[in-house]
Amino acid sequence: MANTRTTPSGTPTNVTQKHTRGGIGESTLRPDGTLKVTGEFAYSSDMWHEDMLWGQTLRSTVAHAEIVSIDVSEALAMPGVYSVLTYDDLPAEMKNYGLEIQDTPVLANGRVRHHGEPVALVAADHPETARRAAAKIKIDYRELPLVTDEASALAADAPLVHEGRDDHHAGHVPHPNIVHRQPIIRGNVEEARKRADVIVEGEYTFGMQDQAFLGPESGLAVPGEDGGVDLYVATQWLHSDLKQIAPVLGLPEEKVRMTLSGVGGAFGGREDISMQIHACLLALATNKPVKIVYNRFESFFGHVHRHPAKLHYEHGATKDGKLTHMKCRIVLDGGAYASASPAVVGNASSLSVGPYVLDDVDIEAIALYTNNPPCGAMRGFGAVQACFAYEAQMDKLAAKLGMDPVEFRQLNAMEMGTVMPTGQVVDSPAPVAELLRRVKARPLPPERQWESAGEGADVRALPGGLSNTTHGEGVVRGVGYAVGIKNVGFSEGFDDYSTARVRLEVINGEPVAMVHTAMAEVGQGGVTVHAQIARTELGVTQVTIHPADTQVGSAGSTSASRQTYMTGGAVKNTCEHVREALLEMGRRKNGSYHPAWAHAELLLEGGKVVTDGGEVLADIADILEDEAIDLELEFRHRPTVPFDLKTGQGDGHVQYTFAAHRAVVEVDTELGLVKVVELATAQDVGKALNMLSVVGQIQGGTTQGLGVAVMEEIIVDPKTAKVRNPSFTDYLIPTILDTPTIPVDVLELADPNAPYGLRGLGEAPTLSSTPAVLAAIRQATGLELNKTPIRPEALTGTL
Repeated sequence: MANTRTTPSGTPTNVTQKHTRGGIGESTLRPDGTLKVTGEFAYSSDMWHEDMLWGQTLRSTVAHAEIVSIDVSEALAMPGVYSVLTYDDLPAEMKNYGLEIQDTPVLANGRVRHHGEPVALVAADHPETARRAAAKIKIDYRELPLVTDEASALAADAPLVHEGRDDHHAGHVPHPNIVHRQPIIRGNVEEARKRADVIVEGEYTFGMQDQAFLGPESGLAVPGEDGGVDLYVATQWLHSDLKQIAPVLGLPEEKVRMTLSGVGGAFGGREDISMQIHACLLALATNKPVKIVYNRFESFFGHVHRHPAKLHYEHGATKDGKLTHMKCRIVLDGGAYASASPAVVGNASSLSVGPYVLDDVDIEAIALYTNNPPCGAMRGFGAVQACFAYEAQMDKLAAKLGMDPVEFRQLNAMEMGTVMPTGQVVDSPAPVAELLRRVKARPLPPERQWESAGEGADVRALPGGLSNTTHGEGVVRGVGYAVGIKNVGFSEGFDDYSTARVRLEVINGEPVAMVHTAMAEVGQGGVTVHAQIARTELGVTQVTIHPADTQVGSAGSTSASRQTYMTGGAVKNTCEHVREALLEMGRRKNGSYHPAWAHAELLLEGGKVVTDGGEVLADIADILEDEAIDLELEFRHRPTVPFDLKTGQGDGHVQYTFAAHRAVVEVDTELGLVKVVELATAQDVGKALNMLSVVGQIQGGTTQGLGVAVMEEIIVDPKTAKVRNPSFTDYLIPTILDTPTIPVDVLELADPNAPYGLRGLGEAPTLSSTPAVLAAIRQATGLELNKTPIRPEALTGTL
């Protein structure tokens, strides 16, 4: 059957889809799936080394203070302690690191800027000894004034979180406590406002969300005989870690060898350095292997979180329902260090309009430096906060106009050819109206099911399960809709590429492919997809996935919904070159005996070379004999450009992806409890390379959006900037008992610019599930509800 392959230039060429068992389009099972559900999978925290020491981090107990003195003598005197390190013991001139801005000290240098900042390190022969030794380190703090919100950050006499900034964003921000600012101006909002028959405004507050991954930060550093170090770690981007680790160790990159170990989830929380540098420092200082494993409490301080946000929106529309203009201001709290805040600002601003047609916009997004916990990447990356606000605005407009909220959205929905507020033309399918139609057309679950199910019915079998609501008279039904837009891939001129090495050889008489990339498998299923691509492109059955490490070129981060597009694209690209090399080898060996070898397009199927008519020309194993084809190639998507710092114009994104949700909730208005019965979703994935993984990703992202809607928030005390709930006892996340029915409707409208026509899909469902749930609760209660998460007191009027 026909398929479309995209060449590097973006020109479609017709090829024939290979039929190989376990190839593209099949729901092949994950090789690590059974091990994970049975508890046999080896995570990074399970690693062990002979004569291994244990590392422990001492963290600040205050949010902003000068370090007057540090006394480590008692800790060093404890039996079993091998090393204690502070800032003054760091070996290299470079003592800071960071994803984009190197503003984060490896250990606090005379000052701490947030609660839980690393101050000292201990290595000991037992984890309990290391903990007790860290507790004996005496630190004298002199507390400093706090910066905790926009008012305190931008006041005329505001303390500077980072004095003497010299990063590349410092020159275009109006205040040193602003990490980055991105305006987007298009059209004329003041003139467009005159055409509006209705105008609605809203102030929205989005809470700080934790990634809540299963496996806390952990890794093992082993000193090498060459003076280098081998690091086995759970991360999202091996090569980014490497570029930050090597300079502060004072080592060349080739002497810091990194291997990915088992990752227990990530969702953006592993993009930043956590224990990597600390373990390496202790290993080099003691000349012994050092393992660091955070407990759950420390994990809340060991990684960044989702930016909390304040968002002010104004929309106008004509009486027939057409949007006239939008004006918004988005303030993201980046916390004490920059992390990914500049890129999050870029996403929040450029996607702040949502999947709608609007020619007149005035947008400003900023991220602040404060003394709150650092915030950075999390699934949805700036677009989540914006979607929460603009979808609430769509409901307000529809209500004021007396229109159906879905029909109002469809009337203003973008499509292929729409010009984004940044001036970029959407050049692939954008089925926003169709996604909304599909979720609305789905039959609703019956109301008050506990009554219709009959006496003795098991409520666990009903949609919504055992989530926290009663079955009393005060339970009312609500239905809400939302749709969102998310970019795919690194944006704004970033050199986004991925590398794949593919080796084709004969083992025991059978052709076998080996795929080697540095892609971090964090649960997204890349290890399955890479094997499917190799089977499809090379026509072999046996594919080995080499462990990810830095002995191959960078695969970029497992984030931005980019890995299937980028590293999958790299595997596909390299396999195509391996196939051409194999066919050329076959032509040299067999071409004079069979005219079919002269065909420009020969196929690889089931370990054989065949013509498009199915005639077998040769066995792949016979062509290779004792030879092997081994190639390593890079793959890049089409270029992007930075957004203009004054107007926000520019083709800043690679690809867009869309998802829509319909939420059905039951609200106990007397107790303020919410039961989400169903979260139906529809999403365009371009091409489903593995439908089982596709559905799993959509349902997982939907559930994370549900969490921030009704329960998830890191509480930071505004007076002390200290985290009040760093545990899963007090920071609540959805369990299987809270998870509703999540029916998934998958569209496959190919993007002609992407490998196999696919779209990155993992983040989009996280956007629209949150506002859909909020819309349903509003519809049930009549309350405005402009803050996440919704707590019982907000529903019962006891705030």
